[in-house]
This record gives sequence, C-alpha cells and structure tokens, in this order.
Amino acid sequence: MRAQNELAPFAHRCRVYYEDTDAGGVVYYVNYLKFMERARTERLRHLGFSQSQLAEQDLLFVVHSSEARYLAPARLDDELRVTAHVSELGRASLRFTQQVWREPDQTLLCEGQFLIAAVRAETFKPRAIPPALRDAFVADVSGNQSNAGE
Repeated sequence: MRAQNELAPFAHRCRVYYEDTDAGGVVYYVNYLKFMERARTERLRHLGFSQSQLAEQDLLFVVHSSEARYLAPARLDDELRVTAHVSELGRASLRFTQQVWREPDQTLLCEGQFLIAAVRAETFKPRAIPPALRDAFVADVSGNQSNAGE
C-alpha cells in the first residue's frame, strides 16, 4: 500500500452499490472515474461553489485528460474514501491527483490524475478561473499544509 499524501486531501465517502459492479461482482473499472468525478464536485461544494452556480457565471469544468491505475478490486457494499487533491492550479486549468481507498482496511484501490479545463459554458473556449474560486483553492491547500503536522 502506498503512503497517503501528507496534505490530508479532501475526501468524499461513498459505498459500492450493485449497479457499480460487473458480472464478476467487482466494481466495473469506469465506475472509479465516476467516484472520482463526484469527489471533485463535492470538493467544489466544500469550497462553497456548485456546478450549477458556476454554469450561471459562464464557467464549466471539463475533463481534458485522465490517467488511472487500478491496484485492487472493490466489491459490493464496500465503503470507499475518494480523495481529491489539487496538485497544480493554472490560469484556466486544475490538475487533480485522486485516490480511491477501501475503508476500514485502508487499501488503496485506484489512483489517477485528471487535467480539468475551465471553459465558457456557451462556447467551450478556455477561460480564466474566477479569482474567488482560485483564492478558495489556494486557501484550502494552504490550510491543509498548516494542519499536516497536527
């Protein structure tokens, strides 16, 4: 098992449902991407922003690219902890490093990186991340760094 990032990244908890599994009774690989998407959305909500609110401000976040490694299977009824750590904050993009862990045995199941682009809702052309949202991400990362030693 790999060591977790010392910054204590944001985590979203969820459970594996029957619909998440394949014929073998394990989580179908693409569903890990869905779990990670939900964690990124909940991370925004944690910072005080919703996807619908941002869309009204002509801002959407779209996945530019993704990379995932599958390390161990999750099964029906497993409780999962899905992290969402911003590892890069660009002018019009975010890079998230994410992990899916099984609770309570703390097994790392999947890890990935996602480059998320900020685009205009109407044209899908790149646009700058609004200052308030950028400041919220910076403050959240700084707060996690100062709490890492606790």
